[in-house]
Amino acid sequence: MIDVVVADRRTRRTRAGAVTGALALVAFALFILTMMVGSYYVPAWDVITSVFHLRNDPSADFIVRDLRLPMATAGLAVGFALGVSGLLFQKLLGNPLASPDFVGISSGASMFAVSAIILFGAGSTMISASALAGALISAILIYLLAWRDGISGYRFILIGIGLSEFMLSIIGYIVAHAELYEARQAMTWLVGTIGQAGSTELRTLLVALVVLVPAALVLQRPLRVLELGDDTATALGARVELSRLALIAVSIVLIGFATAVAGPIMFVALIAGPIAHRIVGHSGGGIVAAGLVGSIIVLGADLVAHHLVPVALPTGVITGIIGAPYLIWLLATVNREGRGG
Repeated sequence: MIDVVVADRRTRRTRAGAVTGALALVAFALFILTMMVGSYYVPAWDVITSVFHLRNDPSADFIVRDLRLPMATAGLAVGFALGVSGLLFQKLLGNPLASPDFVGISSGASMFAVSAIILFGAGSTMISASALAGALISAILIYLLAWRDGISGYRFILIGIGLSEFMLSIIGYIVAHAELYEARQAMTWLVGTIGQAGSTELRTLLVALVVLVPAALVLQRPLRVLELGDDTATALGARVELSRLALIAVSIVLIGFATAVAGPIMFVALIAGPIAHRIVGHSGGGIVAAGLVGSIIVLGADLVAHHLVPVALPTGVITGIIGAPYLIWLLATVNREGRGG
């Protein structure tokens, strides 16, 4: 019997590794494709040699490294951060609707960023810092308001949705009283698109990923225990609130930095985790897989937004078109199954 269990675990881990590797290849292919296409086509091999400094070609290097590499890197990093953040939220709160898009985190970041744009005329660095601060403050407010001798996923989501609507109404008020140019700039940021942040913000996000993704992997074991419920986790010796705070902090910082770079790109955090879970299974490799799925969604949506529609669109428009039908299906499914968190 033990041999069967061990063999089954080995099979699932092998499958998870193979699927994660395949997702990494798809994400890398889209990363390269993003730098190939545009007003001037660059062959794949020239892109690879330029990115990895395998040879010097001034014309190709200028197009690839200076013009297209920052946008491709932003798409890869933002998608990965959104995917990991969304999965952590959904597992931590035990509800597929528990996405930073809907529980007030992204709205808080948006409100602070729009305030910085319209009220203070801030530049990209200040806008990004404001978005991160807004995400952190919103998370703290929701956590404090949802606390009743512990955190219930259902209560956390409802309070988050209420706070999100409150912040969205403030955003609407600020935009309605802004000058036309400032309002247009704020609305462009609110839709979410790749390439609107500077190199400083992008480097900060990359550093955050290098630090926080390994932290999320380390916290994966406490996360599995927390999924059993607070009482069971406490009985097993888990430090419930400390583990929960650490996981929420990782998720909030990731979503904050991602929003600072690209704005609130909707639905990526919502759909990346469930897709990764469906294709990887219960093997424990979901965090990296969710990040890769997020990268694939963002890079693919950006390619469609800039090259497959008659007029270039913000990336968030395409992710909204993809994510809205999924949200409707998810709401109908949760309602039928009676899962409230």
